[in-house]
Amino acid sequence: MNIRSKDTKIEKLTYTLPENKIAKYPLNNRDYSKLLVFENNSIRETIFRNIDQEFRDNDLLIFNNTKVIQARLLFRKESGARIEVFCLEPYLPKEYNLAFQAKKICRWKCLVGNSKKWKSGKISLFNDNILLMNAERLNEETNEESLIEFSWNNELAFSEILELAGKTPIPPYLNRKAEDSDKNKYQTIYSKFEGSVAAPTSGLHFTNHVFEKLKNKNVKLAEITLHVGAGTFKPIKVENAANHLMHAETFFVNRNLIEQIATHTGRIVAIGTTTLRTLESIFYLGYLAYSGTLKATNHFQINQWDIYQINQNITRKESFLALLNYLNLNETDTIFAQTQIMITPEYQIKCIDGLITNFHQPESTLLLLVASWTGDKWKNIYNYALENNYRFLSYGDSSLLWKNNE
Repeated sequence: MNIRSKDTKIEKLTYTLPENKIAKYPLNNRDYSKLLVFENNSIRETIFRNIDQEFRDNDLLIFNNTKVIQARLLFRKESGARIEVFCLEPYLPKEYNLAFQAKKICRWKCLVGNSKKWKSGKISLFNDNILLMNAERLNEETNEESLIEFSWNNELAFSEILELAGKTPIPPYLNRKAEDSDKNKYQTIYSKFEGSVAAPTSGLHFTNHVFEKLKNKNVKLAEITLHVGAGTFKPIKVENAANHLMHAETFFVNRNLIEQIATHTGRIVAIGTTTLRTLESIFYLGYLAYSGTLKATNHFQINQWDIYQINQNITRKESFLALLNYLNLNETDTIFAQTQIMITPEYQIKCIDGLITNFHQPESTLLLLVASWTGDKWKNIYNYALENNYRFLSYGDSSLLWKNNE
């Protein structure tokens, strides 16, 4: 399929979102958020605390266990000017774990606030008037990004400096500064691996109580890791969404997950758009393995329109078994990749039976993904949510969208 020939008018994927519908803060009790359930073209309401009642024995829920970093750093010039540096992704070393363990020096791709005040030279980061770190810009801004070299003389690892002096990168549409409470609230309780600059917000509703109820229901759980980038908030500014440049995000999954999906006989539910994006990317790699065209490498690159090249009607099981065979042949246990895929209504989602997700911004790539899953029914879902006092966006309420078999 040549997706670029398709005319995905962004005006067809918009709606009016009043400011008072945006949740500026989360509920005190995460699992007391409202839950909209869409099934067989009908809508019903419950609360997230009772989501276990929506699942069957042997359903499989897949989570994104990425952890949000304290990515916003406020530096000072000798003149006193304030420069905000927003860490996006590591450049040297490129591996996230090595970048966070780095001492003395590392380089990151960053966004720079008040950029005009910083033409050259080093700027300084302090904590309680103690110098923690210096930063130097190594290039001119390209696509709004800068390459920044951080250097420091103390014995702290880079991750420790972020924890000491960084601020939570809450979404820009909240129109407020990050507060101390955001450090825990804007984080899933199952987060493990540092790397995201935005939370996989569908997971913010889960609590230990909910997990206990799921366990008692014999619902299976599995994890992937995709580090969410700031591009997730980038609006579509072109008339035809097919001309939008999608951001790339890094993910990794292990052999156990691939085996679990390949052999699973029940339903599979993705917890969030980031999980779904990862699963569809993995399906594409499995398709390449199935067709004998997957080249051996230690880091895959999946481009924006690659998934639209799938021209064989293979099942989820066939794809994941082929990828499992690839792992065996290449004696490896992990898939590392960077994915830039953009899921639009022109794409048929392959990997899931259900999707848990929040309510997203108008004219966003996340709403495009929801429209791919629900078709035009997304309009009914969002109209219902607007008319029934649902809270929208990252700190808002949730929805469980089942596959429409009609």
